[in-house]
Amino acid sequence: MDRHLLRALRAGFTLLFGRIADLLGRRRLFLGGMALLGLSSLLGGLAVSPSMLLVARVGQGLATAAITPAALSLLTTTFAEGPARERALGLNGSLMAAGFTTGAILGGLLTDLLSWRWAFFLNIPVALFALLVAPAVLAESRPDRRPRIDLPGAITVSGGLLAIIYGITTAGQSSWGDGRVMVSLAVGALLLVAFWLVERRVAAPLVPVAILRRRTVGWGNLAGLLAFLTETSLVFLLTLYLQEVLGYSPLKAGLSFAVLGAGTVIGGIVGPRLIGRLASSSRAIVVGFVVQAVATVSLVLLGSSATWVVLLLIATFIGGVANLVAIVGFMVTATSGLPHEEQGLATGLTTMSQQLGITLGIPIMSAIVTARTAGDDGADAVLSGVTTAIAVNAGLCVLAAVLVAAFLPKTNSPVA
Repeated sequence: MDRHLLRALRAGFTLLFGRIADLLGRRRLFLGGMALLGLSSLLGGLAVSPSMLLVARVGQGLATAAITPAALSLLTTTFAEGPARERALGLNGSLMAAGFTTGAILGGLLTDLLSWRWAFFLNIPVALFALLVAPAVLAESRPDRRPRIDLPGAITVSGGLLAIIYGITTAGQSSWGDGRVMVSLAVGALLLVAFWLVERRVAAPLVPVAILRRRTVGWGNLAGLLAFLTETSLVFLLTLYLQEVLGYSPLKAGLSFAVLGAGTVIGGIVGPRLIGRLASSSRAIVVGFVVQAVATVSLVLLGSSATWVVLLLIATFIGGVANLVAIVGFMVTATSGLPHEEQGLATGLTTMSQQLGITLGIPIMSAIVTARTAGDDGADAVLSGVTTAIAVNAGLCVLAAVLVAAFLPKTNSPVA
């Protein structure tokens, strides 16, 4: 349950912390988040009871929710729109992908060879390094005038997102008929409606309604949500395939995704160049999703023989490159055409889309696999369920490409 709570906290509070970064200082929020991450990780590594571990995980979730939009908005306000920002966002995507892959593999090794506590302790030197170096290399940025924080908006949107994500993750863990799921989703929907009404009436809204009406923001974030939903849920499906059909150990299955990690790193490098060549981030998103769809649909051919791993490795590498191209395009699109004083809000929205995509993908694909297997947990049934869900996953990539081509501007010029 703590993993689901951590994910809900990240998505529920990134929007609020992104706006706080705009108003109170991006570097200040980044440093505060890093300090909280270090302390929470220390507490988690030393935990001697479930309650201590839960407090540590909550602290990590809040720290990540603060750090991510603050760091991204520091990046987007440092580099002007154009090739420099595109390269910076591409490098950021490559580093994030490399960190995710390395962390997953290293976390498994540390847990197997040493102790789960090292998964916490590993964060402490990273946080200390950031706290020592960041003040010397990062300039503070905040407006001269500090409007009041929209507390009603912050409470309703954070509570609404927390409730919805908790409901979705609970459904993935139990079932969609669970009473907790229905109550959580209903409460979340009501709070988000309340948030929308609040934002239309307050003088200094947390999220100005006008920003959500921009095609680059609205459709760009939908593209980002689908990019994260498809790729992270595909990893889940292929993990099922490797472990339940081919009989791989968890560590061996994790190592198999190293090629996917390499592909995403390359995608972060290729993405900005493709945007420059096409003179359009939206066209790069379309290309990324189309290639990802082709790579994904090829995995429908997977069989029960170990030789099919070759296809898996090739397809995940190509799909990883394409997915990061789409993600870089989404980040460029969703943060373009906005003034510096709204970059924290913009990056808060992109981080929220990322977390929602990661959260939604696995329950959706899990439900498809479960429906297809119909209670049969044999290897052949699992394979049938996995390949069916993979086909749906590829279809979502095609849908994302169609929506982006239809509704996003074809050039990088700001469009409201």
